Parts: sequence; C-alpha cells; structure tokens
Amino acid sequence: MPKVNPEILIWARKTAGLSEEDAFQKLGLSGVHRLQALESGDIAPSRRQLVNMSEKYRRPLLTFYLDKPPKQSKKDQDFRTLPSQFKSDSEMLLKVLLRDVHVRKDLVRYALEDAEEDEKLDFVGSAKMEDGVEYLAKHIAEKLNFNRSNFLQHKNVKDAFDALRSSVEQLGVFVLLKGNLGNYHTNIEVSVFRGFALADDVAPFIVINENDSRSAWAFSLMHELCHIFLGQSGISNYSLEKKKIEKFCDSVSAKFLMDVSALRQLDLEGDLENIIHEINSFANIHHLSRTMIAYNLLDQNLISNKIYTLLSDRFLEERRTASINNKEKRGKDTGPDYYVVRKHRVGKKLTNFVARMVSNGTLTTTKAGKVLGVKPTGVKKLAFE
Repeated sequence: MPKVNPEILIWARKTAGLSEEDAFQKLGLSGVHRLQALESGDIAPSRRQLVNMSEKYRRPLLTFYLDKPPKQSKKDQDFRTLPSQFKSDSEMLLKVLLRDVHVRKDLVRYALEDAEEDEKLDFVGSAKMEDGVEYLAKHIAEKLNFNRSNFLQHKNVKDAFDALRSSVEQLGVFVLLKGNLGNYHTNIEVSVFRGFALADDVAPFIVINENDSRSAWAFSLMHELCHIFLGQSGISNYSLEKKKIEKFCDSVSAKFLMDVSALRQLDLEGDLENIIHEINSFANIHHLSRTMIAYNLLDQNLISNKIYTLLSDRFLEERRTASINNKEKRGKDTGPDYYVVRKHRVGKKLTNFVARMVSNGTLTTTKAGKVLGVKPTGVKKLAFE
C-alpha cells in the first residue's frame, strides 16, 4: 500500500472540525495516543483505518493518498456554498462529490507539474461579466472553433453533445459525466445540481450530472465553460432564485446554443398541453432540453413563474418515470460493456492523459485509478485498450 503523508491525516481531521479527542472516539481507537501516533507518522494507517477515516471525516478515500494536503485557492472559495444543515441526502452527496473531483483535479495538476507541463491556460479567467453576453458567447465560439451551426449540423442530441464536448476537451478542459458516488444508490437529484466547474488555470474540470436528460448536457456544459472563462467555480441548476453570475452564464449558454429571439415565434397561447407541444418541437430541432427552453421562456418574460413551475415539475416527473423505466430495461438487458460506459463518463481527454502519465512514469497505477475512479487493476483496461 502506498505510504500516506501524516499531514493529510491532520488536515482531514481538522477540516472535518474534529479535535483529537473527538476523532479518536469516532474512529474507535484505543486512545488519543493512538491517533497521535498515526498523525505523527510513527505508525502507518491500515487500509481499514483509512476507510474508517474517510467515512468519519467525510472525505473521499483517494484524498488520503495525495502527496500533500490540498491548498484552498481563491477560486475554490468562489463556489456557491451548500447549507451546513443539509435539506436532502442529495445535498450531502453533492458536497462529497465536490471533494472527490477536487482531489482528482489536484492529482492531475500535480502530475502536470511533475512532468513540467503545467502551462497556464490563457482562457481561464480571461473574461468578465462587463464584457457582455454577446461578446463572451462569440469569444468562446472562437476559442473552441465551434459554434451553433456546428452543433445543429449533427443528426441527434448524442452526436451534437459529443462534438461539443470534444471541442471543449481540446481546449484543455476535462469534462466528466458523473451523477453519483459510484452506484445508483448515491444518485444526486438534478434539482440539486446539473453541473459544476473547477476553474483551475492548469487543470480545469467540468462535471455534468449524467442523471439529467441527455438533451440538457450541452447547456450545462456551456454554462460551466462560461464559469471557467470568468475564472470562477460554480454550480448550475434551473432554480427561480439565481445569483447574477448564474443568470449571466445561463444567458451566454443560451446565446451560444440557440437563437433566443426564435422563442418569440412559439405559439404560447392556449392550455399547458399546447405550450408543451411547442416546447417539444423546438427542443427536438435544436438538440436542447425542454427545461432549458422553459427557463429561457421565463427569462424572456414569455411565460409566467407559475407556468414555468408547472412545466418544470412536469418535465422532471417525466424524466423520473423514464429513468425508472430505463432501470427496469437495464435489468433485463445485458447492456453495454462496463468499461465502454466508464470511458464515456470520464472522457477521452482524461483517459488519454492518464495513459500518457502512466507510460512516462509520472503517475502510478494506484493514483491513475483514483483519477479515473477505478481500481488500479482497471487502469489498463480503461486507459490503454
């Protein structure tokens, strides 16, 4: 087992808000002297002890294998904070997921530094809100060498998103699809997050909640990319109460992906079913999600808050029903290969990066597994085949 830096143990305990006395009792150690011996490096923790610390300190297990404690950057402090008292399990799971991705990002950055490839990406933090929505949407399109026409030329939602994701990854951003902590029992509701960004200037990460509809992924991706261009980390959803920066990123994403003025051509008279029919048609043509379109209709004052809430609830319920049906179908079918699914979730950029860093000796297979979210024995299958 890799050697654990004792400073990590101290950092994890303190950031969990625990004193030595509290911690040794929670961990079930024989006494505070045992914890002190672990934190001084006099004795090495067993894997079982690390798993126990991971649970009690609420830190991903891979945190304990870092070379040194993560630094709290100014960008990290820009993150919209979650409530100290969680209203739902999904809020608690999101906080754990954020920590997990922070650790992966740190491992990637450390590897790039060790390989002397830690060149700062000039687009991170290159824009400001004062530049305006239209300017930033155009600026992003130029950097990506990809625009709305490129997005719409694809025959379906999947191909359109894959093309957009590829352009974002070529720019230097790691794009992950992740909506749980490793199994469906820990699925995080899309009402809690649709995506988030870590605006690191060497290893920026975007995570999209894969539990959301596939048609929503592109909007979330562009929203989070906007955060990275602004140099600020953030979480996206479709709540009615949003910070100014969240609304700005929504507007940039909408400007990039569709002609917002075309929304005014929709026939929004009549009952709710007619409005849904109009939104469905528009969504199919533009490869976008219905909730995203409904939100922009609200933003353009084309529908009321009441209508938006009805639409949002309806689309969410239909999404949940479809998810249940898909689970039942997967239970009957063998489904795609595990590693095929995993590769799509972590993205080509991250798998190619890991393959290169393992090949040149910068990353061990243990750390590579932590970056990819698989056991060390799965690295070869995921990154090299």
